[in-house]
Amino acid sequence: MVLQIALVLILARLVAEMVLAGLNRREIARHAKKAPDAVAAIMDEATYRQSVEYTMAKARFNNLTMVFDAGVLALLLASGFLPYFFALVASWAPGANWDDALYVLCVGVLLSLPGLPFEWWAQFRLEARFGFNKSTVTLWISDKVKGVLLTFVIGFSLLWGLLALVGKVGASWWIWAFGLLFGFQLLMMVLYPKLILPLFNKLTPLPDGELKNRLIALGQRTGFEASTIEVIDGSKRSGHSNAYFTGFGRFRRIVLFDTLIEQLEPVELEAVLAHEVGHYKKAHIPKMLAVAALMQFGAFAAIAWLLQAGWFLAGFGFPAGELAPALLLFGLLSGLVTFWFSPLSNIMSRKHEYEADVFALNAMGAAAPLVGALRKLAAKNLSNLTPHAWFSGFYYSHPTLVERERAMVTAET
Repeated sequence: MVLQIALVLILARLVAEMVLAGLNRREIARHAKKAPDAVAAIMDEATYRQSVEYTMAKARFNNLTMVFDAGVLALLLASGFLPYFFALVASWAPGANWDDALYVLCVGVLLSLPGLPFEWWAQFRLEARFGFNKSTVTLWISDKVKGVLLTFVIGFSLLWGLLALVGKVGASWWIWAFGLLFGFQLLMMVLYPKLILPLFNKLTPLPDGELKNRLIALGQRTGFEASTIEVIDGSKRSGHSNAYFTGFGRFRRIVLFDTLIEQLEPVELEAVLAHEVGHYKKAHIPKMLAVAALMQFGAFAAIAWLLQAGWFLAGFGFPAGELAPALLLFGLLSGLVTFWFSPLSNIMSRKHEYEADVFALNAMGAAAPLVGALRKLAAKNLSNLTPHAWFSGFYYSHPTLVERERAMVTAET
């Protein structure tokens, strides 16, 4: 029965995603010939037509990948491969913990293989068609290989430690497991930019000049300090742009994409950074970490409960009491439930974006620098400015640009 329920949930999410995608395509098509007045003020006619074409191309491709991914997951669960492979890996080292960790990692890698042709097509056909792809096949393959190696080096150690807790701390293992995972995530916030990010990208200090002076002055007047301001060579993979912070406390770093520096004027980039500073000053990061911690705590509690429920593992063909399959199944199936609650998390995220926009407005003394920056980024990235409200609710963690401009005008007045 539990397998049938899982298959129904897979189908339900797929149908919901297809319906949302259809509503979004219809909304885009409705405005394809003539942009709404608010959008026309943001994009010129030629750029708007190209953004519509780009969005529709991605929508058609995403429909195909959604059906494929749902089919792969359903086949994986119904075929009996997962318990068969578990027994096979367990036979390599009976009674050990490392084989369970290896099982989970191997399944994760195997699951990623069927999607590789779609990732290649998205990068070297779809993105390239609209001028965004800057990567090479060699670099793409190198990234995949490095990703798998890191998964086994880091993931194996973490999983092995987590699984080893079961035999040492008894029934409270899930509380300790939560502490281990969440502590590891906090540690990675510090270590990632120093140890892992350089394996994929080159980071260089921001050169002296107007931009650096502006950003330092911004940090001083907003009470925000970072250990360094660095430029990342994002242009070697994509024409898309971004800016973000890594780490926390005295380990905090500002990272700017080289594409972002090329696309924006110094005052506009200062406004974008002021928005990111707003997230810190408004304590959005600790709030999101607290929510994430609460959700992880609940997830481990649910796994512990499912581990004791004989029907769960047996329903998928696994022996009773095996933690590794329980962790794997929860990871595969939890998204089928959390998908329906994504609008709630997006509401919280959008609230934070509005607050960070207002902070940037006050830090800059006017809305114009941030508005100008966001308009340029929307045009450069061919953003969809006319999404359907339901689609936006499920998939957009940020308000649309029209909504953000309207809120900033209100706050400024």
